[in-house]
Amino acid sequence: MDFLRPASWEEALAAKAEHPTAVPIAGGTDVMVEINFDHRRPEYLLDLNRIGELSEWEVGQENVRLGACVPYSHIMEHLRAELPGLALASHTVASPQIRNRGSVGGNLGTASPAGDAHPALLAAGAEVEAESVRGTRMIPIDAFYTGVKRNALAPDELIRAVHIKKADGPQQYSKVGTRNAMVIAVCAFGLALHPETRTVRTGIGSAAPTPVRAKEAEEFLNAALEEGGFWDSRTIITPSVAKQFADLAAGACNPIDDVRGTASYRRHAVGIMARRTLGWTWESYRGNGRGTEGAA
Repeated sequence: MDFLRPASWEEALAAKAEHPTAVPIAGGTDVMVEINFDHRRPEYLLDLNRIGELSEWEVGQENVRLGACVPYSHIMEHLRAELPGLALASHTVASPQIRNRGSVGGNLGTASPAGDAHPALLAAGAEVEAESVRGTRMIPIDAFYTGVKRNALAPDELIRAVHIKKADGPQQYSKVGTRNAMVIAVCAFGLALHPETRTVRTGIGSAAPTPVRAKEAEEFLNAALEEGGFWDSRTIITPSVAKQFADLAAGACNPIDDVRGTASYRRHAVGIMARRTLGWTWESYRGNGRGTEGAA
């Protein structure tokens, strides 16, 4: 196994073009586990730790441009107001040591359906900035996940940054695990209210071959909120609407039985999380808040 250590982004792109099978590594929280257990033995490792710009972020008028290597701990500390759902998800990642090393770019590169960042990215609405020596392209988050641990990156592309819409309303994130820390999600659910467009977006993790949105549940809730005048009145959402939303969210799952949980349990848990996160976000909206509180 050869270790490539570029000193600049341009050198990293050139190295990836020359060695398309090279596996990028920054925090190493996923890659090193696979290597240590001999589940993966790449020919080349591409170390990105010397490229400082990947650990930087920029808050714009509408979006946050998050460098691929910005650690979860920085999102929790500095971007809670702009990205409340992702900040909540970051709180659930492993341990403080791993939160200081792991990043959203790493989660996207691995593309595991159990990655903690994915439901929040889907709910918030994000784009992945991918680059190669051929140029740059923006990949919508809905098109990024192509299969189990597979993504839309070309062999010569690297993730440079993630562009995430700043919260214009409350966001929530909930995760089920076998304990409170250092655990892979049995399933996870993210929800974001977007009052400016009067829409709701969701994200489901670890309950399908890829992270997915509950689009039918979103469409139902968007129509129910509009037709019932809820956005203007800010009245409590009726239990029947909340139940139907939860049932449709559970129906969006395509889970498996594994050592962490059964398929039926995952569907049930996603429905419960959908109903609860809807309650939390709507109460925050009724109170004019951003909705950064909640359970994980």
